[in-house]
Amino acid sequence: MTVYDVLVDFTIASALILIGQFLRAKIKFFQEFFMPASMIAGFLGLLLGKQFLNVLPFSASAGSYSGILIILIFGVVGLNGFSGAKGGMGKRLLGFTMFRNVAYFIQFALGIAVCLTLIEALIPDINPAFGMLMASGFTGGHGTAAAVGKTLADLGWAEAGDLGMTFATVGILAGIFGGLAFIKVGTKRGWTAYISDFKFISGDMKTGMVPEGNRASMGEETTSSVSLESLAFHLALVLAASGGGYLLNQKIIAPYLVKGAPDFTVAFIVGLLFFFIFRKTPVYRYMDKRVTSRISGTATDYLVFFGIAMINVRVIIDYALPLLIEVLVGFVCVFATMIPFGSSMNDKSWFERSIFCYGYATGVFAIGFVLLRIVDPENRSFTVDDIALSPWISLAEVVVWSIVPTMLVTGRGWAVVGVCAAICVISVLVSVVSKAWWGGKPLAGRGGYGLEE
Repeated sequence: MTVYDVLVDFTIASALILIGQFLRAKIKFFQEFFMPASMIAGFLGLLLGKQFLNVLPFSASAGSYSGILIILIFGVVGLNGFSGAKGGMGKRLLGFTMFRNVAYFIQFALGIAVCLTLIEALIPDINPAFGMLMASGFTGGHGTAAAVGKTLADLGWAEAGDLGMTFATVGILAGIFGGLAFIKVGTKRGWTAYISDFKFISGDMKTGMVPEGNRASMGEETTSSVSLESLAFHLALVLAASGGGYLLNQKIIAPYLVKGAPDFTVAFIVGLLFFFIFRKTPVYRYMDKRVTSRISGTATDYLVFFGIAMINVRVIIDYALPLLIEVLVGFVCVFATMIPFGSSMNDKSWFERSIFCYGYATGVFAIGFVLLRIVDPENRSFTVDDIALSPWISLAEVVVWSIVPTMLVTGRGWAVVGVCAAICVISVLVSVVSKAWWGGKPLAGRGGYGLEE
């Protein structure tokens, strides 16, 4: 493989992503169901690739890009650091934080438990790590599925990446179609606090094209182009953190300290170290998180494309039965995210706050934000504020994705189930004891935060 092969692969990906955006902007079906352009492009790449029509000259290494891109994405997560707003530490935030715990860990507890019981009874030689792949795709998304797939491939299970990407794709589809169905039901039954009709949705959300006058800035130019382009400055920070993490792991940590440490975890840690160091220096004043987040978002779009386009269909056919079982388990988990847990662990604006977590629990934050924007375009439910106030879930995710694959492969699956189930139970108990449990209140008519009483 040469650098020109990389150029050709990304040229094909870019062309298909542009076609995907064109289709999103012109075809009503894609607009009504908010299909991401990168996902449309991924399916086109799969159809036109070697497994079907075989008209696209992808290189043999095209399937490895997802593992590289996820290192960059996690590096940005660390580099951006954490910031919490002041105030708001009441029952609203406590209930929402406990709710997020349940929405996250229920997928591990049920997914792994079903694998260790029902699926192993049907397919005795199933890899014990199969049980976490549903969570890696649903609550993790394509990026996390790529990271977990790479970790499991390093542990000897090469098919994990394709299966994780399949779960991630199904998860996003469930997030889009299921989320819109929930919103339509919610508006009819009076669950929504800020909208009463689903018919009106802004044009930019439908087409993906923002008209003049409504466009926001991607970020500020913090360096002069006479010296260094601002985009180059931020890209250099991102690559230094993510690439530095990769090199540190490959040259020092994996050979001498912790064998099998995931590259993306070390990239996150290095990025976080950069954050802690830079915020004490003038450098931090020249970092614009909007720019680094856009770099991460761009990497995510390409990751989604390569993740879908490079899925090994033969693997999916071979694992059809366990995939179907775990997908059904995933549907149970994400519907429980709305009712009963979402409706019971949030009081006012329960639907808006729950629909965001539903979208997040089926793939990526972007789906959650799209669904939230439909029902609460001005963020009067304080959902985004409370996400910023409870950043520990992001830290927990990095730890979980790093250690759980090894625990499952080494036969400690029930220990994982026990811990995850305990976190769910404790979260519910904390909500009940602190009176942040509103399960007895009617779903309709609760009102919303930010409204006049």
